[in-house]
Amino acid sequence: MMQLCHFDIDQFLRNHWQKTPALIRNPWNDWRNPLEPDELAGLACEEGVESRLIMAAGDRLAMESGPLPETRFGDLGREPWTLLVQAVDQQVPDVAALIEPFRFVPDWRIDDVMVSYASDGGGVGAHFDQYDVFLVQGLGRRRWRVGPRCDSATPLLPHDDLRLIADFEATDEWVLEPGDILYVPPCFAHDGVAVGDDCMTYSIGFRAPSRAELVEHWSEHLVDALPDEDRYADPDLVRQAHPGEISASAIDRLHGLVLEALGDRTTFARWFGAYSSQPKYADTDWQPEEPADVNMARALIAAQVPLCRNPASRFAFMAQPDGAVTLFVDGQSFDCVGDGALLARALCGRGDLMVDPALAGSDTALTLIAALIDQGSVAFDEGE
Repeated sequence: MMQLCHFDIDQFLRNHWQKTPALIRNPWNDWRNPLEPDELAGLACEEGVESRLIMAAGDRLAMESGPLPETRFGDLGREPWTLLVQAVDQQVPDVAALIEPFRFVPDWRIDDVMVSYASDGGGVGAHFDQYDVFLVQGLGRRRWRVGPRCDSATPLLPHDDLRLIADFEATDEWVLEPGDILYVPPCFAHDGVAVGDDCMTYSIGFRAPSRAELVEHWSEHLVDALPDEDRYADPDLVRQAHPGEISASAIDRLHGLVLEALGDRTTFARWFGAYSSQPKYADTDWQPEEPADVNMARALIAAQVPLCRNPASRFAFMAQPDGAVTLFVDGQSFDCVGDGALLARALCGRGDLMVDPALAGSDTALTLIAALIDQGSVAFDEGE
């Protein structure tokens, strides 16, 4: 497995994370490009895989959404073009392995690995993102220009498909070689252009829910659970001087009614764990045709058959004060104690897990594994 050998994580987090861009010259122990261009093109032709083809059309860029016909790449002319494919980590294990060195950022923040291929001069234009990204150069060379921090007031060019900055002025510029990494914090303008053909870049992106998103979805969750009879009440009502006034005491009571519901931290934590573990791309269906056989699971654990996580699934846990663990997988929550808590922590570690053979005798652990198999989140790798 490739590792970041020449990279000071603590210094990076202290000086650059969500602060300033950082160029990291080939820090790998042995950089190897994990995906061939033809394989990426093949993924872009598949149903259920999100892909985009961006082509230069004079002084403008045009975008075409996938899946692309297999003949499309042979029809491309001499103008620069870029192919973008999302969530390649869910399709190619070697690409998924690129995430492992960046797990100094908590897993719940990880989004996916987007892979791009560009012909000479290809790019997607000057833009900014709302999330952190590590741009790992896989093949060829790419010139990156980075500009100042942007926001919702930054002028954009009129375009139906792309959010391109109208007046981009670079403050730094680098050419990345294979194995080099450029870190770009949220909202910093950046523009990457291929220098020569066979330019491949791996974009390891991170999620950051907006305040608006949290308020909207948390509120929706609460509304669904609140009974209709939970209403404003004023049993201490007294006659007021003017019937047309909304009094300060009424506002205090109404405001408190809302804040009391929104302010339940324990309920919020459980909701957020389930909400943040919902898979972004749930097309990789591992649900079995028949319910999981607990005795079969017991035998497979005893035989040291690895338990594998669905690459599209999201796993996270929250530790409880009493040593218990709340496990969140694909939008579902599981309260785990004892052996189940130990297993939950292990499941949130690596993608393939050799379950402790001692757990073959644990009904708690077997019940959890069976539930995760039934919802398509894990499966035993029996080598078939």
